Amino acid sequence: MSDRLKILYVDDEADIRTIVELALGMDPDMTVVIADSGSEALDKLGKGGWIPDIALIDVMMPNMTGMELLQAMRQRADTADIPVLFVTASARSPEQQRYLDAGAIGVISKPFDAITLARLVRQHYEGWRG
Repeated sequence: MSDRLKILYVDDEADIRTIVELALGMDPDMTVVIADSGSEALDKLGKGGWIPDIALIDVMMPNMTGMELLQAMRQRADTADIPVLFVTASARSPEQQRYLDAGAIGVISKPFDAITLARLVRQHYEGWRG
């Protein structure tokens, strides 16, 4: 891959944001931008022309859930086509199907393995691209 994979990670838990930022930041072909809420994510999207290649979004957040953020992204022309992976502790089969039906390309279960996270994100992204 010639270009760095631009990733937006959205999670209200500071510890998880730090782990993800470190885990993905260790991959020299990834750039990570962090947001602590859906509203902060929406503010960062498109700012200065920045659009991520993929977004990883926590499902359960206060004020705006991951599903609500996905819906808001789909309503904007500049973010409508960004592939989304949901990151959640609620990853049983019925929930996973609901997330996929809502438009996510996949689900990453919490807790996740920080060492393999970058590879997992890349696999989902490459699978989505075809």
